[in-house]
Amino acid sequence: MTEDVPLLVIVDAANVVGSVPDGWWRDRRGAAERLRDRLAADGVPGRAGPVEIVLVVEGAARGVESVPGVRVESAAGSGDDHIVELVERAGDRPCLVVTADRELRRRVTELGAEVAGPRTVRP
Repeated sequence: MTEDVPLLVIVDAANVVGSVPDGWWRDRRGAAERLRDRLAADGVPGRAGPVEIVLVVEGAARGVESVPGVRVESAAGSGDDHIVELVERAGDRPCLVVTADRELRRRVTELGAEVAGPRTVRP
């Protein structure tokens, strides 16, 4: 791959939102929208160069709209399975998956993705 291919950053919305006990469970969709908006405004701190951000939502957060800078994908079933599919489709493209889920981390690293925890994108 060439250097001008942006890093694909796939964010596990449920896992990242759930990493801070700030009442997100009362409004899962609103919490996912706040995360989306923060990603659109701040990008991925510490990552130089262009990035393409994909926020994967599931359950009650399905239907959150994309905004400039963040593509939102609603998982039809398991968010983890959808994230794995995105990494598989990326092929040799560099990928970073943001999640603390151990099993998901194992699955995507086996496919060659890099992983980082929720603090990567949360203040």
